[in-house]
Amino acid sequence: MPEDCIFCQIVAGEMPAFVLEQDEHTLTFMDIAPATRGHALVIPKRHATDLWDIEPDQLAAVAAAAQRQALRARDRLGAAGVNLINSCGPRAWQTVFHFHIHVIPRYEGDPLRLPWTPTPGDMDAIAAVARELS
Repeated sequence: MPEDCIFCQIVAGEMPAFVLEQDEHTLTFMDIAPATRGHALVIPKRHATDLWDIEPDQLAAVAAAAQRQALRARDRLGAAGVNLINSCGPRAWQTVFHFHIHVIPRYEGDPLRLPWTPTPGDMDAIAAVARELS
């Protein structure tokens, strides 16, 4: 556990958090800079820096906990939808270097605007990248 990791400190009980759920592998708590009402974070209890670092079993546990939180947001807060967001690395806006998934409830008329608006891409370029990734 890195000494300066705030999420590890929350797991250890050294920093306060509004905990919503925890199990053997995960901890779900409220984001203190929420994008919308009910914005929560789901983390593995075992430190992993990012998506490239997390073990598959821990990733699966976090994904399952994120789904549970999304269902609670729908059923208890009336969310019309949910964004699950993970940022991997500084170029992808990661600011806390302990893997986490944002569970962001979405409501009609909420103020959140994501920075990417899908537009059609160049099919030849997409095909070329697909070949590189296959």
